[in-house]
Amino acid sequence: MNPQAIKVACSNCNLRELCMPMGLTDQDLNRLDDLVAVRRKVKRGDTLFTNGENFTSLYAIRTGFFKTCLATEDGRDQVTGFQMAGEIIGLDGIVNDQHTCDAVALEDAEVCVMPFDRIEEISREVTALQHHVHKIMSREIVREHGVMLLLGSMRAEERLAAFLLNLVQRLHARGFSQSELVLRMTREEIGSYLGLKLETVSRTFSKFVEEGMVEVKQRHVRILDTEGLQRLVNNPAHCH
Repeated sequence: MNPQAIKVACSNCNLRELCMPMGLTDQDLNRLDDLVAVRRKVKRGDTLFTNGENFTSLYAIRTGFFKTCLATEDGRDQVTGFQMAGEIIGLDGIVNDQHTCDAVALEDAEVCVMPFDRIEEISREVTALQHHVHKIMSREIVREHGVMLLLGSMRAEERLAAFLLNLVQRLHARGFSQSELVLRMTREEIGSYLGLKLETVSRTFSKFVEEGMVEVKQRHVRILDTEGLQRLVNNPAHCH
């Protein structure tokens, strides 16, 4: 792959501000263009990496949508997260040099492959990159902490409301609508992530529809009452 083709990858990428540090000099940007080894296409339903696989790279999602999941002892899939364009995936592998979950494409996707040894090498010269990687890692820790709180203390309505608000906020940061979203995951996958049974997820969606908070047409969801959903999440005690 010629360097010119790679150059287009970071310097001119419209997702740059989401997955790269801000305020870099041209010189720094040129170094960053050495980060991406290749782009890799992942077909819907295929894995980007699997549990136990050797960790070599982080992946910036250019297009598409992923879920990370683990097979539980009884053979079920436990969904641990959903990742979208502009987000970095693969951080789970840093600790023990091997991945601890599967990453599955929920739609056709393309990722930029960033070999971790290259990230470390360039970080030594471009300190902004080092800070950025630390920031991404800490964001991931905060996200997991948020999920733990979500699962530990919230009722079904609060969990689903928090999930929808989080998703729409992340999509909005990518220039999408503040109120409309297409769910790339199934109700079952949402349930697995939120620790809810499939029928509870369906029932809770129906309840939101009845209460005029959302409109649902198959996978299309339109949030009609953002404040109502926020109230559910922020004041759980007042929602009975």
